[in-house]
Amino acid sequence: MSNFEDADTEETVTCLQMTVYHPGHQQNGIFQSIRFFNRQKLPSSEVVKFGRNSNTCHYTFQDKQASRVQFSLQLFKKFDSSVLSFEIKNMSKKTNLIVDNKELGYLNKMDLPHKCLVRFGDYQFLMEKEDGESLEVFEIQFSLSTRPLLQENNWLPQKPIPECGRYSSCSTQNNSPIEMGENEW
Repeated sequence: MSNFEDADTEETVTCLQMTVYHPGHQQNGIFQSIRFFNRQKLPSSEVVKFGRNSNTCHYTFQDKQASRVQFSLQLFKKFDSSVLSFEIKNMSKKTNLIVDNKELGYLNKMDLPHKCLVRFGDYQFLMEKEDGESLEVFEIQFSLSTRPLLQENNWLPQKPIPECGRYSSCSTQNNSPIEMGENEW
């Protein structure tokens, strides 16, 4: 028998792919403490914190606009499931966290969708989960985008349709201009 036949089967590892964007990154080096393109292995019991406090957070933002602890991610396994999921929690008292179209206030948390856009202030994070088998560890891999993720990925957070059926004929809280075609009213 060869060593190959005796070797343990290697488990795949759940990986969270995070593409990050901030307009001031080039000038201010906001993400300078984050290692890009390397998969970083963490124990599955770890609560991963993001913010500007390097003593508390695994991943720090070099920006006074970010909270000391901005948000956290924690791995969990749903009851009667073998698939690992992530939970995201807003840890900032000052700034709400937007996960796709859901706004999380201080200490609000939710299951992280398989693919989603997380935003606060000028920060944008496109998060995509790759499923794995291991229950002991998971990985996080960062990549940097030089363009806003909202535009680059044509990311349109889903909004509920108002009762009148059209945004343009209803008053909404959004005071931004709405682009319309010539024949739309």
